[in-house]
Amino acid sequence: MSDIFLIVACILLFGQLLITIQVISNARYALKKSEKVRDWYRPSAIIIVPCKGLDAAFEQNILSFFHQDYQPYRLWFVVEDTSDPAYAELNQIIGRYSPQSSAQEIRVFVAGKTAGCSQKLHNILFCYRQIPADVEVLVFADSDACADNDWLSHIVYPFHSGKKGAASGYRWFVPKTNNTATLALSCINAVVGQILGNTRFNQAWGGSMAIPASTFRELNLETIWSRSISDDLTLSSAVRRTGKKMMYVPSCMVASYETTTWPKLFECVRRQFLITRVYAIRTWLFGLFSILFSVGGLWLMIGAAAFARHVQDKNAIFFAITAAVILLAQFFRAVIRQGMICRLLPKDIKAMRAAAWADILLFWVWGIILLIGIVSSAFGKTICWRGIRYRMNSPLDVVVEQ
Repeated sequence: MSDIFLIVACILLFGQLLITIQVISNARYALKKSEKVRDWYRPSAIIIVPCKGLDAAFEQNILSFFHQDYQPYRLWFVVEDTSDPAYAELNQIIGRYSPQSSAQEIRVFVAGKTAGCSQKLHNILFCYRQIPADVEVLVFADSDACADNDWLSHIVYPFHSGKKGAASGYRWFVPKTNNTATLALSCINAVVGQILGNTRFNQAWGGSMAIPASTFRELNLETIWSRSISDDLTLSSAVRRTGKKMMYVPSCMVASYETTTWPKLFECVRRQFLITRVYAIRTWLFGLFSILFSVGGLWLMIGAAAFARHVQDKNAIFFAITAAVILLAQFFRAVIRQGMICRLLPKDIKAMRAAAWADILLFWVWGIILLIGIVSSAFGKTICWRGIRYRMNSPLDVVVEQ
């Protein structure tokens, strides 16, 4: 039995080494790319921002899209109904600030209720069907994202060569309050954020995402989205089927200012991974295996060390050293990702300080919570997203229940 644990320990050590090297590589890539200036490639672009309800820092987020250092671009917002509080707020913001905006056009659309896809996708497609023919790049953002003023320049830049299928940034949760659940949300999201880099495994994130209009039509995304819940995972899959690359753009990391509770946190984690299980099963399995490898491997070696010491096995010290190395590797990765985000979002360093320390000191706790969230997503087909309940029978069979 001791020999089996010895082999497992060696596998765990090797795996932790590979994961840590990849995280370091991803962080270096992010920092190197974020230093670039992208100010010469200016295709005609449109930013579509679906809105439902008022997110934390709603006005700040919306205004971040008003002031992009870019020409020409259109800025369109879309809601389900005029009764949505976002509708009145958007019109007030436009009335006050549109004269100062660098956008050539700012509009608010009302899409109506969805039937066979998510309300978000229904809203986006409503706008898409009215886009002028001269628009070259479609850019999508979420109302809970706050972008830097060079965000648009960076998100469209990968298309200058004509070889990239789509481009995406990611979000980093910046706590508005430092309650435990909000800190946990930021730390769990950080673990996901560290795996993005110059790899072929990148997935798009719909809150900071772009695709050439010609590619959108080529991939027949209008038809796919009209029957889906997920915008980003379906886009990523469609891009890969053509052999093109899903490009991660570190400079398009956006801040998402949030406060949450434990029930909302678990609902969010389960929803995200359940959607991933339905639309990208291999990504879901990779996430499940990775967190089991880190969390399960750590506690397995702690248990093996304790048992080996109890029976006076000669490998007890090696098992204890393996557990310590796993802990140190995870600690080091937390330091790396928090150092990276301080460089990518320097204006939010003060607001992120508590979350950074929580990640660095309690990384082993957040891993357990993340594992619980992924395991819970293995069951069921129903999610609740922004007050609407959906049942996902298959990737292209979505039932809106309310």
